[in-house]
Amino acid sequence: MIRRLLRHRRHTAFPLACTLVLSASAAAAQEPYNLTAPVHSLSTLFTDLYGPHGLVVDSLATLPGEQPHSAHFTSSFQSDFSQFNTALVGALVSVPLPSPASGFTYRFDPSLGVFQRTTTSFGPILADRADTIGAGRVAMGFAFQRFTYDSIEGLDLEGIPAVFTHDNAQLLGGRQDVITTVNTITATVSQSTAFATYGVTDRFDISLAIPLVNVNLMVVSDATIHRLGTTDELTHFFRQSNGDVGVRRLFTATGSAAGIGDITARFKATMRRSSSGALAAGLDVRVPTGDEANLLGSGTTGLQPFAIWSSAFGTVSPHANVSYTWNGSSTLAGNPATGQAADFPDEFRYTVGSEIAMSRRATLALDLLGRTVIDAERLQPSTFHALDGTSTFADITFDRSTFNLLNGSMGVKINLAGRLLAEANILFALDNHGLRDRVTPLVGLEYTF
Repeated sequence: MIRRLLRHRRHTAFPLACTLVLSASAAAAQEPYNLTAPVHSLSTLFTDLYGPHGLVVDSLATLPGEQPHSAHFTSSFQSDFSQFNTALVGALVSVPLPSPASGFTYRFDPSLGVFQRTTTSFGPILADRADTIGAGRVAMGFAFQRFTYDSIEGLDLEGIPAVFTHDNAQLLGGRQDVITTVNTITATVSQSTAFATYGVTDRFDISLAIPLVNVNLMVVSDATIHRLGTTDELTHFFRQSNGDVGVRRLFTATGSAAGIGDITARFKATMRRSSSGALAAGLDVRVPTGDEANLLGSGTTGLQPFAIWSSAFGTVSPHANVSYTWNGSSTLAGNPATGQAADFPDEFRYTVGSEIAMSRRATLALDLLGRTVIDAERLQPSTFHALDGTSTFADITFDRSTFNLLNGSMGVKINLAGRLLAEANILFALDNHGLRDRVTPLVGLEYTF
């Protein structure tokens, strides 16, 4: 019996050992050389990815009398996809901030000589209502949001394709060779916002929101040479770390930055009050205090006039917000590598929703938030047709257009004690347009004096 067991172990151990050795050898042979690029700033991360000369491969093939040369491959990926910066910062400065409006609003009653609370709910979380805080009142708060971006224009950020073609590819021959890349982009942003509101009069408030931003960005490009016009492996190749010749290489660029973002001041006035509701108007002024070179801010001033309607029907308090943002010029919309500026896209925004007073200490906030980005750089999936007439590869192309993004929001405000409120909220994407985070959590605190 023992001999049979030993014999069985010898028969199974040898094939298993061979399999492990072969698997390890194959893995080692297939592992491409990873070249990490120095990054000057987050805004130039995409143009820094392949180095100062772009995507260059090695080549020993020459014409008679020529010196060996390095073959240069070009694509709109590096230049046009740097507009990812605009999309990222545009999403960041356009994200609905926690409302600076207080959960407790008051109006002075001269007949009684006291301030009386004007609302039954604790207000919205990512929208605003027409009521003002009350003369001499102060509200202060803090909120934390974390964005983990998943897709852009419906394409998973873990697999963005891009095809690079040889310079003067129309001359055919070895210039028909192409390089395909699969690009994995990791983009996470943490934003902590401190805000305060002061009631100048019973109908006029001034608010200030100061964001602290932490951005982490990494791109890994998996590049593969496809020899469509050549057969000699020395015509176009990637030199591996051990000196071997290969057709595949990884290029990595990574960076992070933290600091103050763009500060926003809000001026809001209640224009009309009646039993059917209230109407307010105002202006948000965004100041470019964030470092645009490291994607902490937009690099341009933004002016956003807005109008708000809100009402109350028992425990249900509906509201609607509309606004338009005029932006100036920023290098993020132009060319961060050269410092050339262009118009940062304007936006139209709208929100409809309601607060529901579930009890004396809890309010449910529900919102539908829309954002129309005007004349912005966009990408779309496409198919690249190689010059050999048969080969096709997944690719992306770029154009400019106006598009709309739609989000849903659901959260709760809880009265912990006195005038102290805690809030928790999730913002979730309802479409695939633009740069998207599927679910963005928010937690915060607010206190009214």
